[in-house]
Amino acid sequence: MIDKELQKENVGIKATKLIKDGQVVGLGTGSTTQYFIKHLGKRIQEEELDIIGIPTSYQSLITAKDVGIKTGTLDEYDIDIAVDGADEIDSNMDLIKGGGAAHTLEKLIDSAAKEFIVIIDESKSVEKLGRFPVPIEIIPEALRIVKKTLTDINGFPELRMGINKDGPVITDNGNFILDTKFEEINNPKELESILNSIPGVLENGIFAGIVDQAIIGQENDIKTKYNENREIYS
Repeated sequence: MIDKELQKENVGIKATKLIKDGQVVGLGTGSTTQYFIKHLGKRIQEEELDIIGIPTSYQSLITAKDVGIKTGTLDEYDIDIAVDGADEIDSNMDLIKGGGAAHTLEKLIDSAAKEFIVIIDESKSVEKLGRFPVPIEIIPEALRIVKKTLTDINGFPELRMGINKDGPVITDNGNFILDTKFEEINNPKELESILNSIPGVLENGIFAGIVDQAIIGQENDIKTKYNENREIYS
């Protein structure tokens, strides 16, 4: 039986070993990245490292503070390396992210980093994106219009609803999330651009062409993939 939590922790630990003293580190969001942040905090304390973390969400900010990682913002620092999870990664190392509704700041921080590393368990690895719906962050006033536009381009949008609260999920930016299923995603980069061109859309969860390295937890070991064609946004 595959222990996904062990895979997540193992890739989180491996990623901490790539962090060097004096670096500014983007701290991703999600269950796998939580292991990375916690073990990075442990390493900082044990080795007395000077590390600044740039959180991608309130979740990562709170965890970083709990484990003693000093934090800052993009206004203050350039990012040396970002470590984040993914909901899916395809054979070209394109991603779908946003299951935690933090993909807007994640994309900003991950794409601005000099090096972007994705850490996942093997269940997130797919041949082609599309098993997971694309999260799209929209301003609340645009809900009806954006839903209609997404339907017109053969998407199947659903407003993400809250758990243990009434009404929709509200992002850290005060917006809604439309989880949008597409029958197939043949060109992630093109779809990413199309979605972001829709008025009312803040950002979508397709991350195309920005991953440098993927660390993938497997049943008995860890696999590392490298991308020589990374596109740098910053």
